[in-house]
Amino acid sequence: MVGGNGTILSRLYITAPQDSPNTDGIDIAGTTNMLIQNSTIATGDDCVALNGGTSFINITNAVCGPGHGISIGSLGKGGQFEIVEEIYVKNCTFKEGSTNGARIKTWQGGSGYARKITFEDIIFEKAENPIIIDQQYGVIVNTNGGSAVKVSDITYRNVQGTSMSESAIVLKCDNNIACTNIVMENIAITSATGSNKINAICQNAHGTCKSCNPIVSCLANI
Repeated sequence: MVGGNGTILSRLYITAPQDSPNTDGIDIAGTTNMLIQNSTIATGDDCVALNGGTSFINITNAVCGPGHGISIGSLGKGGQFEIVEEIYVKNCTFKEGSTNGARIKTWQGGSGYARKITFEDIIFEKAENPIIIDQQYGVIVNTNGGSAVKVSDITYRNVQGTSMSESAIVLKCDNNIACTNIVMENIAITSATGSNKINAICQNAHGTCKSCNPIVSCLANI
């Protein structure tokens, strides 16, 4: 969907084979003031993809999976300037077969921002990568400088469930343009495989973490 304003999508059931490429459930760009609610999306790609020019989107009571999760981006491909802001995801469940859960992905060399994004009251059921910010999505073009899409003011609150990978939280931010004001509160993610090695990976991310499991080492524990 491109160019929508004030749209409500409700009680949708969208399905595609788990191995089918490029089958986003809902793909949004250049859109503002949208509500997505009470829907089930099981595909081979993103459950919901929020692309450049998207703002004031509420996603509530959605069940995703299999698929690639609810994704902000990808943003900034080919040096583009793109913005996404004021996104609120609440009361959503990511089922087994979700390769990602709450995801933000940006390309190096781009510009713009992804900010004021909240994931609240989220449940993961054997998700592969429950929480991931990746500012090095796709081909790494520059590791020593240059531009990047700024990621800031991201909140994860009341998040629980199980991860199929040991790294349940991955914050992989640009070497020069950090992710800032990352707020995590009441995070309880455990291993779906019985492993005791559940952890978080952190690179140039800054913010706070309160009652977090696993511990996110680069955030200030409060």
